[in-house]
Amino acid sequence: MKKALGIIRTVITWVLLIFSVSIMLFTFISVSALGKNNRSIFGYKAFIVLSDSMKATDFEAGDVVVVKEVDPSTLKAGDIITFTSRDSASYGETITHKIRRLTKTSDGDPGFVTYGTTTNTDDATVVDYYNVEGKYQFRLPKVGRFFNFLKTVPGYICCILIPFLLFIIVQGINTVKAFKNYKKEQADAIQAEKDELAAEKKKTEEMMAELEALKAQIKGGAEPEKNKDKDEAKKDDTPGEKDASGESEDSAQEDDSADGNDAPDEPDTPDESNNSGEEDTSEDKADPGENNIQDEEKPGEKEE
Repeated sequence: MKKALGIIRTVITWVLLIFSVSIMLFTFISVSALGKNNRSIFGYKAFIVLSDSMKATDFEAGDVVVVKEVDPSTLKAGDIITFTSRDSASYGETITHKIRRLTKTSDGDPGFVTYGTTTNTDDATVVDYYNVEGKYQFRLPKVGRFFNFLKTVPGYICCILIPFLLFIIVQGINTVKAFKNYKKEQADAIQAEKDELAAEKKKTEEMMAELEALKAQIKGGAEPEKNKDKDEAKKDDTPGEKDASGESEDSAQEDDSADGNDAPDEPDTPDESNNSGEEDTSEDKADPGENNIQDEEKPGEKEE
């Protein structure tokens, strides 16, 4: 449906354009050359027929006749010519009539006797060569009426102003639509670019999430192995410490035993023995409770 409307709109636009150009062309012709005896286009002249004097055979009022400039000496009876009248009743008017015969003017110059086929009456004056405008070629039926109407104000409004206004309006509507379509295409392109960027951003975020998950998974798998290595290292270190502590205790005991064996037994002198005996006696006498305590401690020391 839209395609058909577009085709119809295009056709209407072209019709208006052609019509407007044609009107302008016709207007130019009518103003510059139509009915002008001294104006011609490539040797051709156009005239609007104002009477029906030739209606019986060739053309009628309202038609446009086109004539061609020729050498008057080549004309003969039966030819239709356009000439400027020298008759007192229609002096200066342009008339298109048929040649009845060749003749001479009162001054002896060559000329033509002309007449209108509708009335079949000869014109009052002889047409000399100087007043001949051209030989009839063809007619444009009713075009003269259109040009006459075009010269009026209603004709100008209807045939020139309104078509041009319609053409301008149609072109303005097409321009606005084209601009809207351009803006819409531009907006669609921007939106598509935004959507593409959003999709790329989402894809990037998903990839980052996957990388983070993979990183966490790798880190989670590495920690148990690290803890396992630490546990194994602790297990390996514990027997060594125990061995070291045991060796230190054994070495300490050996040193003690070595000290006990190395110390020489000194013989007690009589005095010292007596003194010690006395001291022991005195000590025993002085505090029998302490002796008991010392006796109780000695077995403990031995146990150690």
